[in-house]
Amino acid sequence: MTPHCTLPDPRTAPREFLTHLYQAAVQRALPLHNTAAHLPPPPKGRTVVIGAGKAGGAMAQAVEALWPADAPMCGLVITRYHHIPPRPTGLPQRIEVVEASHPVPDAAGLAASERILSLVQGLTANDLVLCLISGGGSALLTLPADGLTLEDKQGINKALLNSGANIAEMNCVRKHLSRIKGGRLAAACAPAQVITLTISDVPGDEPSTIASGPTVPDSSTCVEALQILKRYNIAVPAEIAQKLSENALETPKPGSPVFDGHQVHMMATPQQSLEAAATLARQAGLSAYILSDEIEGESREVGKVHAALARAVANQGQPFAKPCVILSGGETTVTVRPQDPGTPRGRGGRAGEFCLGLALGLQGQSGVWALAADTDGIDGMEDNAGAFVNPDTLKRAQSHGMKVDEYLDRNDAYGYFSPLGDLVITGPTHTNVNDFRCLLVL
Repeated sequence: MTPHCTLPDPRTAPREFLTHLYQAAVQRALPLHNTAAHLPPPPKGRTVVIGAGKAGGAMAQAVEALWPADAPMCGLVITRYHHIPPRPTGLPQRIEVVEASHPVPDAAGLAASERILSLVQGLTANDLVLCLISGGGSALLTLPADGLTLEDKQGINKALLNSGANIAEMNCVRKHLSRIKGGRLAAACAPAQVITLTISDVPGDEPSTIASGPTVPDSSTCVEALQILKRYNIAVPAEIAQKLSENALETPKPGSPVFDGHQVHMMATPQQSLEAAATLARQAGLSAYILSDEIEGESREVGKVHAALARAVANQGQPFAKPCVILSGGETTVTVRPQDPGTPRGRGGRAGEFCLGLALGLQGQSGVWALAADTDGIDGMEDNAGAFVNPDTLKRAQSHGMKVDEYLDRNDAYGYFSPLGDLVITGPTHTNVNDFRCLLVL
């Protein structure tokens, strides 16, 4: 994922140029580049490393490489299937890394979460817990609240993913339906010192939202969780609804003594990755503008808004002068539309649906190229990170008999961009700072 020293010319190789910007954003967020400054000295007692997230395997390897060889350490970290990076030659494994399902939890995640909770039992004030947290940890670190089964959690998770709820809303529910998230893991570690190292994948970089904040205070409430479930018409067992209404599933709050002496270090953020891409674009002689690292909303609608901006730049030179690069990040949402019986299920994720909305909004605008991709390398549940949009995207699709609005109707970005050869395929990147969107206007 390392960009070449010589950048492709954006005028003659726009897609290759955009790919280099994406690679620069990903490289900025890799754990090995961001861990050393945040590691404490070894404690008097034990060092236990725990954690969960799509970057979990890479974060564990970074700690193993940087921790003193003569200092004891053990632990367990959960990551997504196929997200363990190749182990560097000669690096001894001191932290076990196990794989589980994302975005819908599975039995492997449940078993690993139970083991993590067991690992931190009986610690003392002389012991240290390093908690490695990155995006995706909410699904991977799963221990249903009493009264919920794994099957219940799976159904609720699927409903949340399809509802259009934003990440803060989803994680509010997840915290209150868990025995390990929302600060509860920190409570289990007491009285040990806890240092949380985190890679942000959420708008605003709020630690309590990343992976549902297992080791940080939670200011959301049972009442809010119940309201979210009702807002999106998501059913839960009657016993759980009753517990929520009675505040019986409340999480540890700011000011709770279970967090005394705890530290949280933000190792990588979406803004930092956008800035890395902007710096590279400027090295190529282009102006670069970061709209925001906190953009939320329906992916297709965000795509249309970006299209309107790009058209204004291309045709009126406002609000930016061309040639330029326009960057944005954040976490958009996809509301999955009900389909008629017999209609093929749509495939794709947030980045692909953004690209569908962008292509529809651009209407073949000359001089505009784009790449949108998830920085973890996986868009939704497919094998692509995202997609490209070219000035001739709609024309090429029409030659295949494909209409962009029909693919939007069934949330089928993968089915649209795959025949065109316009998918961005990287494989897992072993980090995650959420959506990356880049428009090149020449």
